[in-house]
Amino acid sequence: MVVVKKSVIKPKQAAILCGGLGTRMKPYTDNTPKPMIYCDGKPFLWYIMQQLNDQGVRRFILLTGYLSEQIEEYFGNGELWNWDIQYSKGPVDWDTGKRVWEARNKLDDLFLLLYSDNFAPFPLDKVYSVHNKNQTSLTFMAASKNPGNISLDKYGYVQRYDSNRSTSNLDYVEIGYMIVEKDKTLSFYENPECSFSSILQKMASQHQISAWVQNDFYHSISDPERWKRASEYLSPKKIILVDRDGVINKKAPRGEYISKWEDFEWIDDTRNAMRTLAKSGFKFIVISNQAGISRGMVDTDNLERIHNNMKYELIDDGIEILDIYVCPHHWNDKCWCRKPNPGMLFQASKDYLFRLDKTLFIGDDPRDCQTAWNAGSSSIFLGESEALRKLKSQEHPLLSVTSITDSIDAIKQFYYN
Repeated sequence: MVVVKKSVIKPKQAAILCGGLGTRMKPYTDNTPKPMIYCDGKPFLWYIMQQLNDQGVRRFILLTGYLSEQIEEYFGNGELWNWDIQYSKGPVDWDTGKRVWEARNKLDDLFLLLYSDNFAPFPLDKVYSVHNKNQTSLTFMAASKNPGNISLDKYGYVQRYDSNRSTSNLDYVEIGYMIVEKDKTLSFYENPECSFSSILQKMASQHQISAWVQNDFYHSISDPERWKRASEYLSPKKIILVDRDGVINKKAPRGEYISKWEDFEWIDDTRNAMRTLAKSGFKFIVISNQAGISRGMVDTDNLERIHNNMKYELIDDGIEILDIYVCPHHWNDKCWCRKPNPGMLFQASKDYLFRLDKTLFIGDDPRDCQTAWNAGSSSIFLGESEALRKLKSQEHPLLSVTSITDSIDAIKQFYYN
């Protein structure tokens, strides 16, 4: 028997809700539509569209209302960025459900629907995988939050949706970035004069929504304080994440640990490469598993001494280590921070407000490549490429090298693009 695989057709078009008044952003929105609020020199809406562009989505429908002419004047038809932009314009008093309904004839059978005031790391492949597996009418991204507005089962199906957050045990919040089956979703409309939240509530009641949980942190311009953080988060940064043992210093023999400073031995090539990169403005964050702590083989005071001495010597070279994140847990603890889990990378992103999808992680273990994939980053592998043969294709690094010096040009190209 010949098995014919169904072709995977991911969405290539995004509709973005841009029509609201942005009342919580007053007085900044008195004369400017909220999607056009600037962050690091560009409108917030541009960052959302550029993020989608990076994943192959270059056709957009902007569902505009309030001060729509400013959005059209800036973006036009999108040719400046090689995008195809159309508009569905309506009165300011149109609700979100009405805006989607009125744009229906311009929408693909499968499309993305986004809000214009939220920005979150959006791995389209991962979200689409859930959508394709669960075969629901709509799949959105969610984040853990209490109180939230949705509850999920263990398979990722939305059990309840309450936009008013009036019921208990809602531990997640919907943050948008929806994959939408148009005809199935429109079938839930009884009256176009509605909010899209009311449509989501109906769909959830019939188990027609799936969710992919985004464990990274999301940002918004829903109020001035959040706008400030979002602007800092979206500003480009030359931060490189690096593993310690096997990258910065030589590893201890298998089953042993670097337990005191006297056993710490630099890898000269890495130190030289870091020095060269530091001259171009790069800074570093160290990400390290240290199970020797939980095993009683590494003392925390000695580990702090190792790291302080390491940082001081690198400072003398003009190399700045912004921070060092350590997982002290045993591998059997199944903690969120131990690589290949991405917890330490998420925490670093939160603390230093940088985008993981614009960041490289350099490691010498295939699990470091998995960590980067799980966090939404790209990786560089220090070692022989043969060691990567068991990785899934999507987990493979951007580059495999035996010398960090050999990757300097590729690193600069990644950050400067």
